[in-house]
Amino acid sequence: MNSEADQPSILLVEDDQMDIMNVQRELRKHNVTVPLHVARNGREALNMLRGEGGQERIPKPNVVMLDLNMPRMNGLELLEILRSDPDFVGLNVFITTTSDLETDRLKAQDLAVSGYIIKPLSFESFGEGGTSVDGFSLFLDLLRLKE
Repeated sequence: MNSEADQPSILLVEDDQMDIMNVQRELRKHNVTVPLHVARNGREALNMLRGEGGQERIPKPNVVMLDLNMPRMNGLELLEILRSDPDFVGLNVFITTTSDLETDRLKAQDLAVSGYIIKPLSFESFGEGGTSVDGFSLFLDLLRLKE
């Protein structure tokens, strides 16, 4: 019998409702039906992962999709904390951002991200450089959650 802790899941850390809906739509389109936990900023995500601040602790996700630009605690700040925490150091983290700044990319690479996805998340942008497609394809391959 599978417990909830054994079930694959995704943690989406994103403050923009349109981006949350976009991720949900893309996952549905590709038959990824695992639980999607949503945190609105880095602080809320940390509370969910650790079960702090009145938040119920979620099972450790297989993948974290992390926006860089958020209030309270941005994506890079959260990533630094996760990488220094023995419980979460090995999490597969994908950065999702509208920013294609080299400094953001380098900082994310220093923090051992699994991938870098430029928003808006879309498979239709394949002909325009393919960054979204490559990053999200890698994300889906890593998850291996398609039924």
